[in-house]
Amino acid sequence: MSPLDRALPGDPDEPDTASAPAAGRPDACPTADLDIDLTSHEMLRRAHVLDALGDDWDPVAALRDEETAYRLLYSGLDAEQRRVYDELVSAGVLPREGGGHAAA
Repeated sequence: MSPLDRALPGDPDEPDTASAPAAGRPDACPTADLDIDLTSHEMLRRAHVLDALGDDWDPVAALRDEETAYRLLYSGLDAEQRRVYDELVSAGVLPREGGGHAAA
């Protein structure tokens, strides 16, 4: 039996007739919809992220540095490496150089 002395569905003490749908039983507990709005939590999370980045964080400079790193990553490839790189770009695995995206 449950702590409230009500038989739960499937309990060994439950009579066979108690397995009927809850809506048909007079002692059925009503159900309630639960809606949780996480908007305030998301705003707090974003505030913490910006606080952690600090006042001197420059998103434009960060993007520029990322593009520079991407160009350096794929610079100086020999012919075979360039062929593999081109195949990966054609397959959509890597973005084309200078696309403003980080390496995948």
